[in-house]
Amino acid sequence: MERFDRFYALHGLLSSNKYPTSLKRIMDELECSRASATRLITKMRLYLDAPIEYDRKANGYYYNQKQQGGHPYELPGLWFNTSELHALLTSQILLERVDPGVYSQQLNPLRQRIETILKNSGEDTAEISKRIRILSIANRHFNNHTFQHITSAVLQRQQLNISYRGRQNSEASNRTLSPQRLIYYRNNWYLDAWCHLRNEFRTFAVERIEHARTLKQKAKHISEAELDNTFTAAFGIFSGKATHTAILHFTPERARWVAEEQWHPQQQSRWLENGDYELRLPYGNPTELIMDILKYGTDVEVIKPASLRNAVKRRIAGMMELYA
Repeated sequence: MERFDRFYALHGLLSSNKYPTSLKRIMDELECSRASATRLITKMRLYLDAPIEYDRKANGYYYNQKQQGGHPYELPGLWFNTSELHALLTSQILLERVDPGVYSQQLNPLRQRIETILKNSGEDTAEISKRIRILSIANRHFNNHTFQHITSAVLQRQQLNISYRGRQNSEASNRTLSPQRLIYYRNNWYLDAWCHLRNEFRTFAVERIEHARTLKQKAKHISEAELDNTFTAAFGIFSGKATHTAILHFTPERARWVAEEQWHPQQQSRWLENGDYELRLPYGNPTELIMDILKYGTDVEVIKPASLRNAVKRRIAGMMELYA
């Protein structure tokens, strides 16, 4: 057991017992020698101000709560065991690699404290960072200050005023939104909101929001059921109700991967007698689904509906003309 974990374990042992704990039990629980257990008790007294005392009559150690004004003793500052610190550090590395700069100023003090504690326990934090690799492909950059305004408005349930520049034209529009959810989808952030300008639900790409300002007015309340029915009923990032069901057949070779993937929460699948894999999923706007179908090339066939099958055929024909 690491030295750091032993501090944590000894604290838990003394805190949970109503009666003094013998040195033998401490040695057994912490898997250490008598000398190591004694040194650990001494270090907690000296460096962590732990009110550990020895009861000769009971032949054991305990926390003297009288020194704490009758309150239970707690380890000072941020205190986790090694595995919990590894999980926290990994989560922060993930956030930094996915979107560098997002809340980096706010999270940096936490990371510094985690790294200090790990170093004191003999961990090499630089080595930990080298062993975690995050590959983000096709992620789009956005203004971190704007992102923080959006996050605050979503969590505090406040209306948001934004300047939004869509991709279909270069003109920016000023909108007041009732933000509902922040979505991280395919390496990019999106905002699901009620748009007061259009008086309907809209999904906004965060990197296209040029300015954002939190308003004092409370955001329009939308139930979870209505949000799910609007934004997650159909395949992909496009909002709206599912109006069709796509039936796709994947070759046995490609099925080895697809069978382990979730394309949509309401998808249905089965293996066919010839070894193909059938996937059924609801969709509304076919744009994103067509892109996903095309990337599998000859390893997938659209069975139904005819409108989706014909749309894919037109895309393939257009590609053939381009490379003719």
